[in-house]
Amino acid sequence: MSYKIETFKAFNREFKRLYKKYPSLKQDLAKLGEDLAINPFIGVDLGHGLRKIRMAIGSKGKGKSHGARVITYTSTVINVSGDGVVTLLTIYDKGERDSISLEEIKDLMESWDQ
Repeated sequence: MSYKIETFKAFNREFKRLYKKYPSLKQDLAKLGEDLAINPFIGVDLGHGLRKIRMAIGSKGKGKSHGARVITYTSTVINVSGDGVVTLLTIYDKGERDSISLEEIKDLMESWDQ
């Protein structure tokens, strides 16, 4: 089974903002993409296909615990190949906020088609 990685508009907006602050973020995200291609189910399971992944930001030099958090949604397409999609919903700096509530994630999911 192979997984395609897509990004959500909220992710793109936050990534752009954080990239201005942390120049290594593009390479850090590329590494996460490689990891997700191998195992799309890394991170903490939040239920309903949602996961929270800890990601180090090289520019910060402090490791995963002080890095970023990426919220993903993993779905499997029901077809012969059984391909799946990992959607990067949002990203946030652990130094700027401690966590994201399930309500906020639900709001993101509701704006999916807009």
